[in-house]
Amino acid sequence: MLMLTCPYCGIKADETELTPGGEAHLTRFGPEASDEDFESYLFQRKNPKGVHFERWRHAYGCGKWFLAARDTATLEVFGTYPAQSKAPPKRLLTAIRRKRPGWEGWE
Repeated sequence: MLMLTCPYCGIKADETELTPGGEAHLTRFGPEASDEDFESYLFQRKNPKGVHFERWRHAYGCGKWFLAARDTATLEVFGTYPAQSKAPPKRLLTAIRRKRPGWEGWE
């Protein structure tokens, strides 16, 4: 079972208390965007086997959105962090690279 710790209230919750929100760190396009940019935003998502950054909502807790890094193949959770973050925290990226030495995921 997938267990994530909410970075806001500190509760470790299983996936039945959470709502998935898809890929994290997507760039939204405004009304001036091209049709191709908007289509890409709506439909083009990464689906990696391995480390992935996702949005989650603590639905049956504090109700806040947060971000998580986990391995999609093993369900190993590397950590969670606030939804307002522009990028994963350095401590989290360091932890991922320590466990996955060849990982080159984050820009």
